Amino acid sequence: MKIVNKIVLGLVVVGSLTAVSANGAEVFNKCIACHGKTAEKKALGKSQIIKGWETSKVVTALKGYKEGTYGGAMKAVMKGQVMSLSDSQIEDVAKFIEMQK
Repeated sequence: MKIVNKIVLGLVVVGSLTAVSANGAEVFNKCIACHGKTAEKKALGKSQIIKGWETSKVVTALKGYKEGTYGGAMKAVMKGQVMSLSDSQIEDVAKFIEMQK
């Protein structure tokens, strides 16, 4: 019985990660034009490459852009991009970016 429980728990965890990955990838679609398909580019040649950033770093940056407290040259552009994102979407896209190692 314990083996069945472990298998079920494992499937739930994998399913959750797949859902987050899919949601994060969907949100990231609007980022591809500037950051590249896997976040490998400097946006418009001005930003840092964000590929593989830790989730917490991405969340801090995106929430800061949304609040107008974070960013440099691209602050206004990024604020417009993140204003419509919910906290859960920010978390999902942050996890997606971290997985792009």
